[in-house]
Amino acid sequence: MPQDPSTQRPLGAQISHALRARGVDTIFGIPGVHNQEMYRGIEEAGIRHILARHEQGAAFMADGYARATGRLGVCYIITGPGLANAMTPLGQAYSDSVSVLAIASCLHETAARRGQLHQMRDQEGAARTVCAWSETAQSPDAAYGLVDRAFADAAARRKRSMALHVPIPLLEARAPEAPAPLTPPALPSADEASVADLRDLLSASRAPLIIAGGGAVKARVAELATVLGAATFTTYAGGGLVPEHPLDYGSYLARPSSADVIAQADLVIVLGSELAEVDLWRNALGHTAPMIRVDIDPEVLADEHRAEHPIFGDAAGVVDRMLTHLEGHRPNTKWQADEVAQTRTRWRSEVEAERPGIVAICDALRDVMPGDAMIYSDMTQFAYVAKEVWDMPRPGHWHHPSGFGTLGYALPAAIGGAVARTGLPTVAIAGDYGFQYTLQDLGTAVELAQPLPILIWDNMKLKEIEDSMVGAQIPPNAVIARNPDFMALARAYGAGARHPQSLEELQRDLTEAFDAPGPVVIYMTPDLTS
Repeated sequence: MPQDPSTQRPLGAQISHALRARGVDTIFGIPGVHNQEMYRGIEEAGIRHILARHEQGAAFMADGYARATGRLGVCYIITGPGLANAMTPLGQAYSDSVSVLAIASCLHETAARRGQLHQMRDQEGAARTVCAWSETAQSPDAAYGLVDRAFADAAARRKRSMALHVPIPLLEARAPEAPAPLTPPALPSADEASVADLRDLLSASRAPLIIAGGGAVKARVAELATVLGAATFTTYAGGGLVPEHPLDYGSYLARPSSADVIAQADLVIVLGSELAEVDLWRNALGHTAPMIRVDIDPEVLADEHRAEHPIFGDAAGVVDRMLTHLEGHRPNTKWQADEVAQTRTRWRSEVEAERPGIVAICDALRDVMPGDAMIYSDMTQFAYVAKEVWDMPRPGHWHHPSGFGTLGYALPAAIGGAVARTGLPTVAIAGDYGFQYTLQDLGTAVELAQPLPILIWDNMKLKEIEDSMVGAQIPPNAVIARNPDFMALARAYGAGARHPQSLEELQRDLTEAFDAPGPVVIYMTPDLTS
């Protein structure tokens, strides 16, 4: 049945209405002459737009928003260089399993014309190198279908970045309303038999070991560990899944000698983790026991770790079934809490020896950090230490750019998280060098006028690179750069600025920053512990 012509609008506006009907309340982006039609319908649809200072920041904000909410993060991007600028955060979202949809305008004809504004050789193909998919809509129906595909993928598959390109003339042309939203599919659920068959294996284990990653943040991992008497490790992304479990080895999986601990297990259960290089920093996990591997990604289940018992399904549902089959089970574990504690103390000492002085600062911050704070960190030595020694009280509250490993993540991602969590504490942690990749988004943070502590760790150099060069017997080169006056820079943007001279002042400044009327830059230097 034909639609009433009076309901037609330019497709750019209809896309905003379609997104709002599917639950999108916030979009991050930068308007330009090529994508302005996408802005025609934002306010009318009731969507909030957050103006970034660079397309990289816009996509990072969408990433931070998605991590904070578990929903699809959306950014509006302009043709050509705008898309190219956003490719780094899109690659990061893909690597870290974050659902981000970039909707970009594009040129409708590039084969027969040259020298057009923002022209690139293959915009769709460029985005495909860093996204799960990158497609160009050639009709309104195709645009709506691809939007629904993004929501379906975000709901029922491993979370990834996606890119939808819409030709400018199509954005300008009038189009009918989008169809009603589809009911999103559910995550894959393992068949009952595959879990039931493991009951005897689980019950017979005397030294079970659970390794939990970011794909298990909604699973009852702590309860399963208690029922089994299992020792546990969490990846960095899984931090906080087993708070206060006496047999928890923490997020020290990347310690080389963790392989010796893992070798003591008679059953290894891996929940929602790639066991990637950035999780282990070695090629082999170190186990000799049978492995149960639970994941929603078939590729993971067929990797080099070769689990004897792969289970294709969502970790939360599989753990629930395991617990049902283990009702009445009495653990008879060989793991000893005092040995676990001693090993953790040794690993903590190793971390301190490798990067002196940072552990004490982490401890001071953790002692005053609200339990529900969400932290976004950048590639910096401070974060590398904190990810190991900082025990999070709950899962899904520390976000770091792992795999792809980009600099400049923390500030814009924390802005996206703060937008999603108005009234709840959100924190950014960045190094002096990485902060300067996206520092212009301080302007966005100030405009939002909500609390956001921004901790900058300044060791006056690219210290991690210097250490690596020295370790490789390379004379350190190009590791020292002139820094700005970070306090003056913060004030120039209208942000608060603090330079604590002691750990006590640092704790005070962080506590006060949570009640500030806008972002506060807290400048930390190694002499805090001197």
